[in-house]
Amino acid sequence: MNSPSHPEAVPDDTFEWPGASGMLTLRLYTAGPRKSEALLVFFPPGGFVVADLDAADSCLKSLAQDCQVTILAPSYAVAPEHPFPAAIEDTHAVLKMAAARGSRLRGWTGRHLVVGGIEAGGNLAAVSTLMSRDRLGPKLAGQVLLMPMLDPSMRESRSSPFEPMVRDRAAQAFSDAFRDYLPRAADRVHPYACPLESSRMAGLPPALVVYADGDALAAGARTYADKLERAGVPVQRTALPASELDGVDERCEAAGSDACRDAIKAFLAPFVQPAKPHPSKSVASVLLSKDPEVPHD
Repeated sequence: MNSPSHPEAVPDDTFEWPGASGMLTLRLYTAGPRKSEALLVFFPPGGFVVADLDAADSCLKSLAQDCQVTILAPSYAVAPEHPFPAAIEDTHAVLKMAAARGSRLRGWTGRHLVVGGIEAGGNLAAVSTLMSRDRLGPKLAGQVLLMPMLDPSMRESRSSPFEPMVRDRAAQAFSDAFRDYLPRAADRVHPYACPLESSRMAGLPPALVVYADGDALAAGARTYADKLERAGVPVQRTALPASELDGVDERCEAAGSDACRDAIKAFLAPFVQPAKPHPSKSVASVLLSKDPEVPHD
């Protein structure tokens, strides 16, 4: 996983920030002294009942290094103590904070803000794009959804190449987690809890949707990608080889696999590359301009 051409990325800053439900822990990963054009705010997994920063740590170190992107990984309110909508209000608060700090945040130029996550974190990442659009900010350049939990009903979780007991155990675990997160039945069809229920997909940022063949979460991810495409949102899809994803650790390991890493790297590349000056503008003309153009998403 580690590239010999870059120093190993580490969480070089851990700090707290007030969220909607209380103080949140945030870990910042940078790939070196040079600032990245993109910041990936990445929500960790845990089935809405844990925001497992430790489980995602190794994966995020590798992604920061190999993709040469700065990553901010926050905790968020967890169920059953803090059911919906506490977690999504926390995630939106983190995005607003990141956008407001911009280049003052270590390792980021303040240019492109991308959101992502694994499993429950993938749900929160998808919902964050809806909230940011509906609340008129912050502007997001892309979304990275890795094996996201998008279907509280788990209706489409039945196709698996593994033994029925494995499939049923995974589907039951997700159903239990959704019940803790969404104790009110009416919330299960709210677009901010179940993005699949959203009837307005236009205006969302480009998406990378990654799922594992045969996984209990794969059908929901494919359906969501279809909806985004029908709304005119650019979508890149990556199907990981079938494997027995029986918990958070296995999903984080799959997210750090070569196939997933390469897909994320390709998706982020247009945002990570340093901005090039417009060929028709000299340095002098920009300096002398009364209102110079500042490239921004």
